[in-house]
Amino acid sequence: MTTQASPTFDLPLATGAAGNPAVERRRLPRSPLLVVGSALLLLLVVVAVTAPLLTPYGPTEITARALEEPSARHWLGADVPGRDIFAQLVYGARASLTVALVAGSLAMVAAILFGVLPALLGGFADSVANRLVVFMLALPGLPLLVLIGALAGNRQGAVVLVIGLLGIAPNARILRSQALTLRERGFIAAAQGFGGGPLYVLRRHLVPGLGPLILVGFVNWAGLAIGIEAGLAFLGLGDPSGISWGLMLNRALSQDAIYFSAMWTWWVLPAGFAIALTVLGFTFVGVALEPTLNPRWLRSS
Repeated sequence: MTTQASPTFDLPLATGAAGNPAVERRRLPRSPLLVVGSALLLLLVVVAVTAPLLTPYGPTEITARALEEPSARHWLGADVPGRDIFAQLVYGARASLTVALVAGSLAMVAAILFGVLPALLGGFADSVANRLVVFMLALPGLPLLVLIGALAGNRQGAVVLVIGLLGIAPNARILRSQALTLRERGFIAAAQGFGGGPLYVLRRHLVPGLGPLILVGFVNWAGLAIGIEAGLAFLGLGDPSGISWGLMLNRALSQDAIYFSAMWTWWVLPAGFAIALTVLGFTFVGVALEPTLNPRWLRSS
């Protein structure tokens, strides 16, 4: 009876952990992917936070001749108006980090509201929410993003908002399935029996119990959001006056001279590598955490 009253021992992610050495090792992974991915994400955060210290130029300041080659003053040269490319690269880390945090947080918070809370309530609320999630899963993501990006014009926030909304359905479906399992646990019934309302049970029991799964979902969708935003910006669906890695690629490849000179080595490659390494960082962390924090992996072991 005491075991059912305490969520600490009844959570599916912790069941049997104290007496099962295999599960103990899973809870403390020492994966090379986790180390490399964490290092890449830490580098992204450091660059984004210390951007003003890494370059004396602002990303929109004209400080050089148009298409000036790399030098001691401008490590990656300058673009057509004469803006420092290295400054754009450094400040672009801020844009990517913002996209990851906003889109990932929006997707997971909404997934909790549309997946976990209706599963706790059951009945009509769960049926309607489940049908809504199925409808959202059926929507074509890429055409919708392109359409919204074209209609939004220069409003980059609208594109990021849509990226976050597209992450609701897949994450809500995963969280709902696990919430249905947690709903049958004794500590949930005990909390409800003592007068705990749905929001109280959600906040104090379900969200902490689903915390590892929420973390994995956030990491995975944050990485996808960076790649999607960079792709849309590369296609020209973004704020033309903004600063991002995708826009850097768009501006670089719009210059005919990029195909007949070494300009691509200092204008295209740095932004491309930044996007690839950032997405890889999130992917590595997500892949490393999945076997440890996803209950489907624990059940199959």
